[in-house]
Amino acid sequence: MAAAGVHQGRVLLLAVVSSLLESALGGSSHFLRYYATSVLEPGQQVPHFTSVGYVNDQQIVYYDIKTRRRSPRNSWIMESVKDDPQYWEWTTQRVRDAEQRFRAVLVDVPKYYNQTGGFHTWQNMFGCELRKDGSTGAFDQYAYDGKDYISFDKDTLTWTAIDLPALITKRKWDPNTAFKQRVKVYLEEICTLWLQRYLVYGKETLLRTEPPEVQMTRKIDYDNMETLICRVGGFYPKEIDTYWTKDGEVWIQDTYHGLVSPNSDGTYYTWLSVKIDPKDRERYKCHVEHDGLPEDVDLAWKEPDFNLGLLIACGIGAVLLVAGILVIAVYINRRQDGYRAASEHRLEHRPGEH
Repeated sequence: MAAAGVHQGRVLLLAVVSSLLESALGGSSHFLRYYATSVLEPGQQVPHFTSVGYVNDQQIVYYDIKTRRRSPRNSWIMESVKDDPQYWEWTTQRVRDAEQRFRAVLVDVPKYYNQTGGFHTWQNMFGCELRKDGSTGAFDQYAYDGKDYISFDKDTLTWTAIDLPALITKRKWDPNTAFKQRVKVYLEEICTLWLQRYLVYGKETLLRTEPPEVQMTRKIDYDNMETLICRVGGFYPKEIDTYWTKDGEVWIQDTYHGLVSPNSDGTYYTWLSVKIDPKDRERYKCHVEHDGLPEDVDLAWKEPDFNLGLLIACGIGAVLLVAGILVIAVYINRRQDGYRAASEHRLEHRPGEH
């Protein structure tokens, strides 16, 4: 009963905090994800275990394998749990319990595949999502040796096996109704409330928006065609929609798209290209949609502007450079004339010749 009271208190507290977030979510989806991995190497008796938590793309917690405690990764996560003094204790215990379960799984699952020895991994990813439209989502799935193995269907309260060996695990896990119910409550209620809370306390970094800079370049191809390259950089959050249009319609033929990759300052960049006939160049545009933009961008190729001001400045600079060289030359010449005159004067008045 006491544990139930503590749980209800947390839920009520989180519900109050979540009400403060309604006007601050912005237009992006947000995720709270936890990743746990157990690695068993050949000859190793105890698997190596790691556990980390993320809000969007920012790490918030990790499991210190030396102290066997969950620890914070930034300052605002400490502030977010200041009203829950037992937070680090009960979350640490959850991770320790997972470590023990993972150790047991890496004893059983290799047997289902008739494997002995070797390198094996067991991974779990679970969490929740707050979508742009206000709806929510949740997930809890496991992988063995890097491949999907089993996942939880919270609507039917059943485990979904990916292959025949996973059916053995499913038959073991499905009868545990109490555990499945706890997972469902966490995914549908507790996880979402914690995500909302984290977004309130970490809003300066998690809810910021940096608009993308969009630039267009081109290169001539060997076959009398050319490639337009649209470079999009410096944006946050990561979610962005970019594509080519031709005459205002989405165009995918002969197009390529780079991955959305991180910059060192926490922003992201990407690129996309399209191979075209130069005669149709003006018909193509790079379309970019992002939360940081006041309106969508449609960028077409433009020839570099003829910058008269820059040309005049360069001309003036050249004139000043030539003038400076002339002044230096005249100065040097006069100095040389002065040296010659002084030398001749000394020769004319040498001692003993008067």
